[in-house]
Amino acid sequence: MEHNPWTTKKINPIYENPWIKVEHHDVLNPAGKESIYGKVHFKNRAMAIIPIDESGNTWLIGQYRYPLDEYSWEIPMGGGPMAEDKLESAKRELKEETGLIAEKWTEIMKIHTSNSVTDEVGFVYLAEGLTQGETEFEETELLKIKKLPFTKVVEMVMHGEITDGISVAAILKAARILKL
Repeated sequence: MEHNPWTTKKINPIYENPWIKVEHHDVLNPAGKESIYGKVHFKNRAMAIIPIDESGNTWLIGQYRYPLDEYSWEIPMGGGPMAEDKLESAKRELKEETGLIAEKWTEIMKIHTSNSVTDEVGFVYLAEGLTQGETEFEETELLKIKKLPFTKVVEMVMHGEITDGISVAAILKAARILKL
């Protein structure tokens, strides 16, 4: 493991809400010179799920992403509190967004998102042995749900129709694992 070549001199909190904290860091860079760094600290882990049924279908979630000012198709995902078991967070998110309950869960990936400015960490699960139930959307979610063959979802990634970083990485990794 490499040592940290940065020296933190001072950290100033700039902004905080229930999901993130933005910090300004006064640092010495690896060359030993005065510098600055901005950091977005996430208060939750990103939990992403690829549900796969016995016919090789999966579910995508469509929603308008305010920061991008764009509509986005993604795999089911959401935030899991740091103190909560990762798998329990994933189960909750899948149920909330799709209504699905899975019998079999396999963690397939740990991912860092935009690691030059944030400490966000995400985990991706394959969910199999699915039973359909009712969704439990949060008040901030106006979601569309689409069920389609997983092979079509891979094509959507390759054609730039899915651009969310966690979704892209997870779909390509799952395609390799599932050989679909």
